[in-house]
Amino acid sequence: MKNSADTAHDLAELEDLLGHTFNDRSWLERALTHRSWAHEQVAPGREEEARRLHNEALEFVGDSVLGLVVADYLFRSYPEVTEGELSRMKHQLVSAPTLARASERLTVGRFVRVGRGEDKSGGRRKRALLADAFEAVLAAIFLDGGLEAAAAFVHNALGDELEQIDPEAAAAADFKTLLQERLQASHLSAPQYAVVETTGPPHRRTFHVELNWDGGSVRAEGRTIKAAETSAARLALDSLDGEEQKAEGAEQ
Repeated sequence: MKNSADTAHDLAELEDLLGHTFNDRSWLERALTHRSWAHEQVAPGREEEARRLHNEALEFVGDSVLGLVVADYLFRSYPEVTEGELSRMKHQLVSAPTLARASERLTVGRFVRVGRGEDKSGGRRKRALLADAFEAVLAAIFLDGGLEAAAAFVHNALGDELEQIDPEAAAAADFKTLLQERLQASHLSAPQYAVVETTGPPHRRTFHVELNWDGGSVRAEGRTIKAAETSAARLALDSLDGEEQKAEGAEQ
């Protein structure tokens, strides 16, 4: 285990990366503590003590703070878009893959305290752990410095994603994500997209995409491959909805 001087040096380095100097570093220490480490530090049967050490409760706070900061940013940046478009953009920005990438850029994994077993299995590189750590660190900054400090951290840490997000891109990602999650929930394989034909002159291409999944197949077209895939995903979702409705009618 590192001595206190080493720990203080590590936390100071992380503070520089986060852009926030803590008044109370115990918040940051807890945000960086995985449950696997906490349970190794207490005697068996003392789960309540372990819960006070690890970061899961902070994840809950961070999730709420993140949602507020991102919603405020999107509302101010896109005052003319619909509620549905705002929701899709927000969903993409607060998703686990987005937060994991932000944690990787900040090298948060280097500082997280994990148990021996978790460390041996590559826990510091697991995307779920990194996404959770991002939310916990955000909560620590909020509890230490308030909403203004938390918002500054989010705007900095997710700067690239905030600049690149737009309603069209979010919609494209949304239907494909919804389809994948729908199939995963039914324990089916991931959908497969393939460009089967390209028509039209070079300046007005139309891409024809075939989408296959366990039990179904659809075709769609679009001016870009992304647009064609999005249309195909929407058709696939409609098809799955129709199958469910038929099944429910047969049961009644």
